[in-house]
Amino acid sequence: MSSEELMAKVENLKKYFPVRGGIFQRVLGYVKAIDGISFGIRRNEIFGLVGETGCGKTTLGRVILRLIEPTAGKIYFEGSEITSLNRKQIRKMRQSMQIIFQDPYSSLHPRKMIKEIVGEPLKIHFFLKDSEIKERVLETLYAVGLSEEHMYRYPHEFSGGQRQRIAIARALILKPKFLVLDEPTSALDVSVQARVLKLLQDLQREFSLTYLFITHNMSVIEYMSDRVAVMYLGKIVEMAPREELFVNTLHPYTISLFSAIPVPDPEVRRRRIVLKGEVPSPFNPPAGCRFNTRCPLTQPMCKEVEPELSEIGENHFVACHYQEKSKVMMEEIPVSER
Repeated sequence: MSSEELMAKVENLKKYFPVRGGIFQRVLGYVKAIDGISFGIRRNEIFGLVGETGCGKTTLGRVILRLIEPTAGKIYFEGSEITSLNRKQIRKMRQSMQIIFQDPYSSLHPRKMIKEIVGEPLKIHFFLKDSEIKERVLETLYAVGLSEEHMYRYPHEFSGGQRQRIAIARALILKPKFLVLDEPTSALDVSVQARVLKLLQDLQREFSLTYLFITHNMSVIEYMSDRVAVMYLGKIVEMAPREELFVNTLHPYTISLFSAIPVPDPEVRRRRIVLKGEVPSPFNPPAGCRFNTRCPLTQPMCKEVEPELSEIGENHFVACHYQEKSKVMMEEIPVSER
């Protein structure tokens, strides 16, 4: 994959949060939220990032935007390395990189009207007349399915779906190229989710946007993404094009995630793989493969040697010592052990 094809790329990215304690608040250790992640996102692509709560996917999205500073590694945007940019340079770059947060209520100022919320980025980045700002705000509201009458209301006057449309409008007002979508539909009802997801698809095609789509919902990932990365405890464990991942799932963790997808048919029952134990703490991750404490296929090697994310097929990467046999081995596990 050439650098010209990539909108964003990270190399060996790490983010450690210090844990302090004692009278003098000394550093006792580090929470390894992101621990050596590398991947690229193509232009006009919807790149899905999926994993359990606490795996580090939201932190990863914010580090890519430099909302949180990385501990180590490099971040590239449109071929330029942005990890070392100063505050002024970052501000200019953020015209092209925006984020839509998970909760559409807490991310909107409760005491500002919608015209102020959506138009605020224009005041920060450009010197425009009020009439020009109003025109741009109205144009963007129309794009997300809202109208002029909504400009003069406050966030509490809207439903959850409408508030998320307002958050989308605020992110689009600067005409960015790259959007981080941090679980944009998880706080919405299922019927509203479908409409917001369809809107995001339409906007992506209309404005030629690139998405990093973060979620824990495998069904949403299947509907939205072009490529998918599966994250576990600060690491990418599998990454592949959507069709390849759903047909040829290889990592035991990804297989267990797929087994939990509900089937919309009461007559059909899926054999679910129930993982034992809790997700280990990122403060003290297990040695070797980080999934070894919950994986039903764990062997002595898994507890000692950390598997590398290796390409085992065209654009299909897996971090597992036994990926060639994992799918068959998982199917052979008796139901009583699941």
